[in-house]
Amino acid sequence: MQKSGLTVEIRLGSEEDAVIKYPDWQKPLQEALVEVDKDKLKSRVGAAETAIFNRLQAISRSSDHAAERQAIADALALIRVLKRDALDFPEWEKK
Repeated sequence: MQKSGLTVEIRLGSEEDAVIKYPDWQKPLQEALVEVDKDKLKSRVGAAETAIFNRLQAISRSSDHAAERQAIADALALIRVLKRDALDFPEWEKK
């Protein structure tokens, strides 16, 4: 990703982790992570959140999918950072 003359490299885990295991929601997430246009980023973040929500609905009645649920939790943490840092959303504090 290039922004204002700076180059930022985003690595999420190991080379093995680079394989998309859950494409229904990981692809929209990756598109959001590399978007530099703020207006497009809002749309991409929304698309990623929608894809994650839909997947959570699909797996909600199953006790399986522990690894995917953890991956989703990690993805949602990334989305919170994007919203806070790139889209100027307020920080949500736990009380």
